[in-house]
Amino acid sequence: MGISIITEIEFPDVEETGSTFEENALLKAHVISRHTKLPALADDSGLAVEALDGAPGIFSARWSGVHGDDQANIKRLLEDLRGVAEEDRGARFVAVLALVKPDGQELLVRGELPGKIRNQPVGTNGFGYDPIFQPETSNRTLGEMSAAEKDAISHRSKALRDLTPRIRPFLNLR
Repeated sequence: MGISIITEIEFPDVEETGSTFEENALLKAHVISRHTKLPALADDSGLAVEALDGAPGIFSARWSGVHGDDQANIKRLLEDLRGVAEEDRGARFVAVLALVKPDGQELLVRGELPGKIRNQPVGTNGFGYDPIFQPETSNRTLGEMSAAEKDAISHRSKALRDLTPRIRPFLNLR
């Protein structure tokens, strides 16, 4: 049995109209599965800051109003947290993976990386909020970590580690 990988370029755009990471991941996976008539894996992820009631959350990539402008997103988040004490800057990166079969069956997994938001960016590695996010198990930001260090602890790697042993049984593969 061979495996073919089809990239997102080959699918219709999916409007992320959900109000949670789970809803958006499922929306994408369902559209892809219907389009291909195959099982589909999709994700949604972002940063949830406790002092902002979980924001930016599902709007993380466009928090500043422009999708994918990392510097503007960081600037807005730091402005939103101005005056918030260090001990109240708890946050977590969240990744939700949705695996959907053509018959509509769903499998969801969630990975989280808890930490806090620093007062200013430190480090140039990674992307997004990495330079201001410090995992609770480290004294460095993700922006200061190598790709291998970040991958070992990330919210995405946690979700993938949870999903991996569940794929075969979910898809009824031997």
